[in-house]
Order: sequence, then C-alpha cells, then structure tokens
Amino acid sequence: MTAGDPRRARRPRRTRTREVLDLLGDFESPNVTFTAPDGSWPIVWERARGCHVWDIEGKKYLDLTAAFGVAAAGHANPAVVRAGRQQMGRLLHAMGDVHPHALKARLARELSRLTFGRWSGERGRVIFCNSGFEAVEAALKTARLATGRAGIVSFEGGYHGLGYGTLNATHRDHFRNPFLDQLREFGRFAPFPARDEPEGPGTGATWESRLDGMLREHPTGAVLVEPIQARGGIRIPPTDFLTRLRRLCTKHGALLILDEIYTGFGRTGRWFACEHEKVVPDIICLGKALTGGFPMSACVGRDDVMRRAWPPSHGEAIHTSTYLGHPVGCAMALAQISEIRSKRLVARAAALGKQLGRDLAQLAETPRTLRAKGRCIGLMGGLELRRPDGSAAGAESVAIITRLLKRGFVILPEGADGEVISFTPPLTISAAELSRATRALEEELDPG
Repeated sequence: MTAGDPRRARRPRRTRTREVLDLLGDFESPNVTFTAPDGSWPIVWERARGCHVWDIEGKKYLDLTAAFGVAAAGHANPAVVRAGRQQMGRLLHAMGDVHPHALKARLARELSRLTFGRWSGERGRVIFCNSGFEAVEAALKTARLATGRAGIVSFEGGYHGLGYGTLNATHRDHFRNPFLDQLREFGRFAPFPARDEPEGPGTGATWESRLDGMLREHPTGAVLVEPIQARGGIRIPPTDFLTRLRRLCTKHGALLILDEIYTGFGRTGRWFACEHEKVVPDIICLGKALTGGFPMSACVGRDDVMRRAWPPSHGEAIHTSTYLGHPVGCAMALAQISEIRSKRLVARAAALGKQLGRDLAQLAETPRTLRAKGRCIGLMGGLELRRPDGSAAGAESVAIITRLLKRGFVILPEGADGEVISFTPPLTISAAELSRATRALEEELDPG
C-alpha cells in the first residue's frame, strides 16, 4: 500500500489512550473499568501535581475529586513524596504484627492525639489496615468483642465498602444483591435524615424513634454512620443528628462508630466532621486522605473500648495483615498530617467551602429544565439534578460530567442513580480554580 493509498487515510489513529484501554479490556476483569463506546470516557492518567492531572496524551485537567478525596494536601505533595521516597530507601517493608518499626508507633500516637486526645483528653488505640472497608470491619469486630452483641445498625444510603463484613452495612442493592446468599446479614438499616430532602419517613423525629425501636428490640453492638454520606450523594443530616445519635447509643449500650474515611482530615472544614457537633464517638474509621496516596487506613477506638475488646497479644494476633502499619504508609501519613496542619488546610476548606456553597446555591436558584439542588459543607459539595417529574436525572448528570471532562475538568457523579455532581477537590485548590469549575458547570447545565 503506497503513502497515497486512500485506505491509509481512512484508518483511525490509534492513540496511547486506546492502547491502554484495549490492554485493560483484554486482561482486566470486565466489571472494573467502564469504557464508553464513543471514547468519551475514561481518560488515562499519566501524572498529577497539586490540583491538576495530565492524561497520557498530555492534556491537563483540573481535578475536582482529589482522586476520591485522597489528595487532600494536593497530588504528589512534595513533602509527602519526599517522606515516602526516603522511607523506601531505608525500610521498604516490615512485619505487620510481629517485628514493629518506629514510625508505626509514632503514627499511632499522632492519630490518638488528633482524635480522642483533642476531643476528650483520652487515649485512642489504633488498628492499622490497608483500605477503608478493612478499617470498618476492624471497628465492627471491636464492637462485637467489646459488647458481646453481633448486631449492627447502619443507615439507608450509606456506603462502607464492599468486603463481606461491610456489605452488611452498605445500603445499595447493586453491591449487595449478587452476594446475599453468602451474607449472614447481621445488619439492619435505619432511615438517614438528610436535611434538604422532602418530609418523609427519614426526616424529623421519625428516624430517631425508628432507630430507638431497633435498638430496643434487637441486641445491637454498634451503630455505624457516615457524618455526611459521600457516595450516597453528599447527603448532609440535620445539625443535631450526631448529638441525638450519641444519646441513643449511650442509652442502649451500643458503640457509636463514625466512618470518617471520606470526611476526615479537613474535608468538611474541621479535622473530622463530628467536630461540627462536638460529638465524641467510641470508634472512628480513617482512610483516603490519611496518607495522600498510599493504601492505608486506621480504626481508632477509645482506650477503654479497645482494651475491653482486644486481649493482649501472646504471639498470635486475632486481627492482622501482612502490610499492617506499612512503613512507607506511616511515613507518608505523618508528612501528610504535618502538611495539612502547617498549611492550615482545614481552615482553608472551611473558607473555600463558603464560596462553593454560594456557587452551588446560585446554580440551583437559576430556572432551567432540570431541577437543581445544591448542598455543601467545607470542600464537600454536590449539585443534585432531577427531572420535572421529580425522578433522578442520573443520565443527564453523567452526560454533563462527560462534557466537562472533555473541557478539562475531572468530576464524579454520586448518589444511587448518579444524579449528584460532586465536588471534593484537593484542599489546596484556589478560589479562582473553584470559580472556573462552577462557571463551566453552569455553562454545561444550559448548553447553547
């Protein structure tokens, strides 16, 4: 075939993106990476820095997700990367529950000081894990051992991970139904009182009376809750929700477990979302922004609860893993916490959250075919879209997000139907960058 052959001109250019996606399509499980037939989704990440991501073709994007909330102090934060690199050269791996290393002890102390030490002057005790759902499962085990009760209560719309233990607490049929015949189902679900949703069974005092009845009728070791539901659609409860929940747990002798895997480390304008109500849990689960990019999580419990639940180790831990308290993760976590503190990113999230809240409220007030509703706390916001008949506009939301991706903005849908366009950017984002993103969203809500 010669250079001027028309068949050569008709052959589509095989991009690096297409090569990677084809390779994944050949060898990755088919239920992992979604690839749109028209090539509009996904992009293939090549590198990231600060609030920006570059794809494999060299295009630059503004990241409004912080990669699922992980990059709170910015992607590839220099101090965090430096800590990880130095630790990799010194000690790349240790031995979980057998021979410890110094950084594990330092990080356990830091998490104790940052949580229970600040809240009540008490000591916290830590179980290190690898991913968020593992921290929740460690908390559920703790509750079972501490109270002697197997039952738990979590909330409708909640997401706590996809392990076999956490599937008992994650409320979405899409995740649970394929495995129901393998679940013992030791969990029950209470209504979640999202503050801006219409009056119904989950609002007002109804949720409280229903939960009170559950705790009275069923032996319950723990109530597990996200202070703000993230994957559920950035659902924010009434301002006294956790206070009333704390009271109910104390009344019935159930432990209060807060899943702050998404909301922790400054995301909502406080170090932890429970601090908006000054509520002290019995156990808090942490992850995502803990390390800024290394797979590590933590279950932190009150000293008396943890000592009541877990006996001293006599050489074989009841709950452990190969990578428990990984030295590189510990080094990065200590650096990440230091960066959040020294750069005052918690206060920054609170201040920029006011701007984001105003922008989302303004978008919601503008008359348009799709009904919009904005909600925000700190740098955790969402714009919910509904059709004129009130149904969730998930398809429309995803279409808007896809168009924004083409324009250079990485944003994700949340909610059971993907009807909420969410904002969880790095806490280092500038006011101008945030405004640019909300202006672009406004333009895509009303395409010309």
